[in-house]
Amino acid sequence: MDANTRHIPVLQTIVLDVLVPTPGESVLDVTLGLGGHAAEFLQATAPDGRLTGLDADEENLAIARERLSKWEKRIELLHCNFSTIEAANMQKVNVVFADLGLSSPHVDDPSRGFTFRSEGPLDLRYDRSSGRSAADMLLECDEEDLASIFRTYGELFKETRRLSQMLAGKKFATTLELKNAIDAAFGFRSKAILPQVFQALRIAVNDELNALQQLLHTGPELLLPGGRMGVISYHSLEDRMVKHAFRSMVQSDKDPVTGKAVSIPDFELLTPKAIVPSEAEIAANPRARSAKFRVIRKK
Repeated sequence: MDANTRHIPVLQTIVLDVLVPTPGESVLDVTLGLGGHAAEFLQATAPDGRLTGLDADEENLAIARERLSKWEKRIELLHCNFSTIEAANMQKVNVVFADLGLSSPHVDDPSRGFTFRSEGPLDLRYDRSSGRSAADMLLECDEEDLASIFRTYGELFKETRRLSQMLAGKKFATTLELKNAIDAAFGFRSKAILPQVFQALRIAVNDELNALQQLLHTGPELLLPGGRMGVISYHSLEDRMVKHAFRSMVQSDKDPVTGKAVSIPDFELLTPKAIVPSEAEIAANPRARSAKFRVIRKK
């Protein structure tokens, strides 16, 4: 296997400790990536547990299929975005898992256009077989729409107006063309702005937050009694959505007059606070720095 398939999954040990997959259980991994977490699930659920893996990226799917080939009779790998799981009529499972972070090839392969540190096409799509690239989005968006993207998905506020004026309707073929334009406009401040710009474009291009909203709605419904759902997020927008969704599922309905609980929630929260990587893990894998892991269990 090449270097891409030897990566260590974020929060690898913690994921297994909290989700506790056991022999014979079924797992739905909606962000298969390179198959790192999936391999751990398959080992833990041996000899007859099953795993269904989803990924929007066909290249990741091919790598994962090779990596997981020794369990081929126990796996089903599908090329799709997890936003479609409600329409896909999935069977109920014991574990639903999502790791929302970028996979290694997205960051390390300049041809994917996910990083401003190397030159590549300004793409940022997980699934390059459909949808519009980031370059297309900049060319087609008007200033108002682009400002909303930077404000909402990049959490850029003071810079939003200037960015949208200089980028909307303009043609940027490569990541470095965009980087150079922002460097020229913002000088030393571009170092802080660039990551947020690329985050905002990536989220918009892949419709990530709407996909996550769909997952948070449908994922819990796919759990068998006693089933667990865990999500690793990497920025505040995602984590806020996961936190609020999970907390709402574990709260009882209240009587509007007395304030007393009038229902028993179907879920319980296994992580009162988000679990974060240890200092040792961050030192070994700096990309894990911002990871937060939250889990619920169906009663």
